[in-house]
Amino acid sequence: MKSRIWLSLAHMGGREQEFIREAFDTNWVVPLGPNVDAFEKALAAYLREDKHVVALSAGTAALHLGLILLGAGVGDEVICQSFTFSASANPIMYQGAKPVFVDSEASTWNMDPVLLEEAIKDRLRKTGKLPKAIIPVHLYGMPARLDRICEIAGRYGIPVLEDAAEALGSEFKGRKCGTFGELAALSFNGNKMITTSGGGALVCRSEEEAGQVKFYATQARDAAPHYQHSHIGYNYRMSNICAGIGRGQMFVLEEHVARRRAIHALYTSLLKDIPGISVLQNPSSDFDSNFWLTCITVDPLVAGCTRENIRLALDADNIESRPLWKPMHLQPVFAEAPFYGNGTSEHLFDIGLCLPSGPTLTDEDIERVVSLIDGCICHKIIR
Repeated sequence: MKSRIWLSLAHMGGREQEFIREAFDTNWVVPLGPNVDAFEKALAAYLREDKHVVALSAGTAALHLGLILLGAGVGDEVICQSFTFSASANPIMYQGAKPVFVDSEASTWNMDPVLLEEAIKDRLRKTGKLPKAIIPVHLYGMPARLDRICEIAGRYGIPVLEDAAEALGSEFKGRKCGTFGELAALSFNGNKMITTSGGGALVCRSEEEAGQVKFYATQARDAAPHYQHSHIGYNYRMSNICAGIGRGQMFVLEEHVARRRAIHALYTSLLKDIPGISVLQNPSSDFDSNFWLTCITVDPLVAGCTRENIRLALDADNIESRPLWKPMHLQPVFAEAPFYGNGTSEHLFDIGLCLPSGPTLTDEDIERVVSLIDGCICHKIIR
């Protein structure tokens, strides 16, 4: 059996153990502590926009607390990109609010600004009020069209909560993703750009907002000598141990971004002459994706095979790949949610595939993946 090629594995840079050991040596093995403070400051410095970052237990927790800060609750609606992972939409339901899904545009695969405005106007006509927030997603690291999305949101006075879980290191018009909206969520799951084994963060505009997030994330305990609670709170803070991993990962973040971009460039070069295969690219110089995952689409009429044929062929050779996200408006749990679409995300789901893209992959690994894709297509055409 050939060695396994994984979709996106975590990679340790070496200094993580230094900060974890420090936590053990000083007995800071509980939530909060010096590693948490230092990790938050390092993230804020990296984003470069005078932001305040709160480290949390997951990116989902960050989105949830973001919605709480924006006042989303029972009876409200929140606009969310349909083409995404369920964690983008689930926190809307946590708050008793209702998701309104908007389809993608073809060049970035992210929220279509034209459909966004259509959804806002239609919800206002039908409900008599505006949605409480807008959640665009930077899918697979590709920046959304934030200039147009934020302009539309601003005209209607609707705050933007960026889902930048997959986009740490990506930039739009020279500015880091995660700094455009009123708030933004980051993820440090094991397969992301950097990891804390599990974890996330909420990017806030002010120290006061960050303080509110910390309050809710630590069970909303009032300032009293006893345990007193005037608000519902959550156990969402990151541990000092996990934050130690994050501190170490910050030293290799730029290296990870550079490697994933290099992997994407190699895939682009090796796949360019294979019929029916297209690689998602930056639409223009305004976009600078981290290419967290390199994604392809397969035209079955040209390739002579489907995305699923390729996925199964890769799996048979011990190579992990993954279909693109199934859109939220197609998920049974969200069957009753309003949707404003043009068919883009449904089509991409049918023909799209995520290829192995982790920073530990070698050029030879990428060549092995491409060779299997090429062989699968040639085999299907001959048949």
